[in-house]
Amino acid sequence: MSLIVCPLHELSAATDRHRPSHVLTLLAPNAEIPVLPTIAQDQRMSLLFHDIAEPMPGFIPPDKAMIARLLLFGAAWDRRAPMIVHCWAGVSRSPATAYILACQRSESGREQALAHALRQVAPHVTPNALMVAIADAQLGRGGRMVSAIAGIGRGAECALGQTFELPLV
Repeated sequence: MSLIVCPLHELSAATDRHRPSHVLTLLAPNAEIPVLPTIAQDQRMSLLFHDIAEPMPGFIPPDKAMIARLLLFGAAWDRRAPMIVHCWAGVSRSPATAYILACQRSESGREQALAHALRQVAPHVTPNALMVAIADAQLGRGGRMVSAIAGIGRGAECALGQTFELPLV
């Protein structure tokens, strides 16, 4: 099964098209959480933080507790249907999350291959480095996730990302 990553403005269409069992929302703290009546509350999670790669005054960064919740949510997904992961633009937070969940579901040592797979299906993404670093530590990957994401570099410039699918093997 796969992870579907999309920007907020494509969420409704992606939900209709892919019929996910789980939806993970990553938005700014003051954002309105989209209503998705077809997704059960226990199969839905929202994490609210700013899309920043290092702490900044006045902004809420992703933190260890948020990434731990993300990993628990990912572990509970049975993969019988896709999971949709979305953020505002579909460029940084949601691609980082898809990469984190793919690493969680894969054996250690596949971090670089997964980063390259992400780049192949989504040339526009620049995964949030702070999220990846926190997950790397929590998954015990010894910096391999951070190194792999740094290795694919910044994605192509864009205002908004496009929906893409990251297959899990």
